[in-house]
This record gives sequence, structure tokens and C-alpha cells, in this order.
Amino acid sequence: MILPVQESRINSSFGRSVKKEAPEHDMLLENNFSNRAMISLDKFTKAFTIYPARGLKGSINSDFYEFLTMGTVPYVIGSLTLMSVFNSANKFFNVAESSKASKIGKKMALGVLFYGIMKELSKKLINTPTKWITGVDTQIPYIKVNHQLPENAEDTDLTSFEYHKVGESVEFTRWDLLYGNPKDKKALNKKFDRIAKKNGLGENLNDSDQEVKPLYKEILVKSTLARSFSSYLWAATGVALAFQKPWEEFFNAATLKFWKTDEFKHTIELLGKSLKNSLKELYNGPHNAKTGFNKHSGKALIYTAAAVTLLGLLNIANVSKKPAKVQEKDVMDKNKESVVG
Repeated sequence: MILPVQESRINSSFGRSVKKEAPEHDMLLENNFSNRAMISLDKFTKAFTIYPARGLKGSINSDFYEFLTMGTVPYVIGSLTLMSVFNSANKFFNVAESSKASKIGKKMALGVLFYGIMKELSKKLINTPTKWITGVDTQIPYIKVNHQLPENAEDTDLTSFEYHKVGESVEFTRWDLLYGNPKDKKALNKKFDRIAKKNGLGENLNDSDQEVKPLYKEILVKSTLARSFSSYLWAATGVALAFQKPWEEFFNAATLKFWKTDEFKHTIELLGKSLKNSLKELYNGPHNAKTGFNKHSGKALIYTAAAVTLLGLLNIANVSKKPAKVQEKDVMDKNKESVVG
């Protein structure tokens, strides 16, 4: 058995662990909505403020993690630019052309929004069933503590925090964070014991961690592949949904003035109605389309996204790296003599 480098602690409150009790070493976090939201907000905020400033001044503490986190910046700016391409130019067109451009611009803006929403939500179609089927949560977050180099003479004990997932690297999975208290034999391999039992490897194994690790790695690889294909297909479905004709009624009557209660309530009701009718049109095709590509393209896209998601889950469930169930009696014949040299 390989013991963990240090005892990992699980804190159920991300806010408390970071803001009031800054961890002294890397620490596992619960994979819940509160923690995910706080991590996303923290990374998003720093991507537009601290990390760019640190990089522009050539800080020795600016690293690859910060570079990757700043990938959010061009994504957001690009999305906003795409959303405003038609809408910003409307004032230069005549009334008829402005009306046409406005319809396209609003649908394009909705398409960008639906692309992001569907891409993120669809990942749960892989992550959640994977956890149910295999017992492996591929998205467990942890906080990484970095002790930075001093940039000025008066700098002492500079510390920064990064947010990663235990299995974001297959080759360098943070196994040490999955172990329990080394002083408690029952708790030490608790997570590995649960996964081993879930996948039929047996119970009360001497080294469940060593039995589970190859299986865990395979699930990480397969789930990443499934999530990549599935999420982009569902994102494309979201864009197609945004370009359906029923949304035009919503755009014409919608208002964001929530203080006007009746009008805002009507907007919410119209949103649900437009979404429902747009889903029907995407699936069944436009009313004026009798046959051909326009009639069946939406349906084909939905079925393709669903089929790829299902195939990905079936591939994940078919784990090949389970140890062979070979028993002692299959290897040793006690009735035969043996010589030990």
C-alpha cells in the first residue's frame, strides 16, 4: 500500500476554509454547488483583474495556471462582440433592413447564450451517470496552496491559491488527496473501498487503492472523451434552438424592467411558451418544410447528441482494467509437491 504524502482534509464549507481559515496545504473540497459557484466566481474575477496585471508587469509569480484561467477573457469578449455585431449596426440601416438585422442579431445573441448554457449543463449528462455507475466522481475539486517568491524586499510569506480537480491529469492524479487519516486503517482507504465495491472488485481488500487506481484512470480518460463530444453536440443543439421562429414573438414583447410587475410576469410566461414552441419546431421542422433537410435536420441533431452521450456512458460502464478474479486454488495445487530453491 502506498501511503499518502500528507493527511488530506475535507472541508464542507469552501467559504470558511478559504476566507476565514486559509489552508496551509492542498485540501480536498466537496463537489457541491456552493463550492463550484465560489470557485468559478473567484477564477472569473481574477482572470479580469489580478492575473492580467501580474502578467503585464512581468511578475515572477505569474504561471501557466493563471495563463489558462485568463482564457475566459477572450471567450467573454468574443461572445459579447458576436452578440453585438448586428444589433450595433441597426441604426445605419433603413427601417426594413433594420428589422431583419434585429431579428438575426437577437437570435445570434440568444444562440451565444444557449451555446454556453448547453455546453456546461450537458457535461452533467456524463459526470452524474458516471458517478452513479462507477462510483468515481471525476470532478472532485481541491484547493492548491502556492508559496510564492518575494517580489520586493518587504515581501514575506506570499501565498496564492489555485483550484484544480483531483483527476484533471490522468498521469498525475492527486491520489494523496483521496486517502483518509493514515492513523485510522478503516478510514485510510475508505474512498477506494467504496469504488472497489461499486465495481465488483470485492470488499475488505488489503490494498483496494492499488486495485482501483487503474480502473479510476480508465474512467477518467473515457469520461473526458465522452464529455468533449457530447457537450459540443448539445451546444450546437442550443444554437439551433435559438434560431427557431417562435423566439421572434418573445423578442417583440419581452422586457427586462422587473419593476413593471405585470409586463415582467408576461415576459416570463412568454419565455416558457417560446421555449416550448421552439423545441417543437426544432424537432418537427418549420411548418412550411414538408420533406428534406429543413424538415429533419433538427431531429437528427438532437438524436445524434443523445446517441453520442449514451454511447459515451456505455463505453465508460465497460471498464476493461478490472483485475482478473484469480483465486489461490486456481494457481496452487496443494496435492502436488513443490520445491523451494
